[in-house]
Amino acid sequence: MAIIVRLDVELARRKMAVGDFAEAVGITPANVAVLKNGRAKAIRFSTLERICEVLDCQPGDILEWEPERTGDGQE
Repeated sequence: MAIIVRLDVELARRKMAVGDFAEAVGITPANVAVLKNGRAKAIRFSTLERICEVLDCQPGDILEWEPERTGDGQE
């Protein structure tokens, strides 16, 4: 996946438990795990906004784009 979710880094920096974070954002701990593990296919802007409010961060603090690598070493 070309979009990397750095949610675990931000949670660790704030020493925030997944359960507390999920409750504050209004999503399930299972959905937090989906985000943290890079298995999410999409995220609602309202959820992203709430995540940024709870973590007091910018979307770029938790989302990062990396070019996909091909088998021939090129991007």
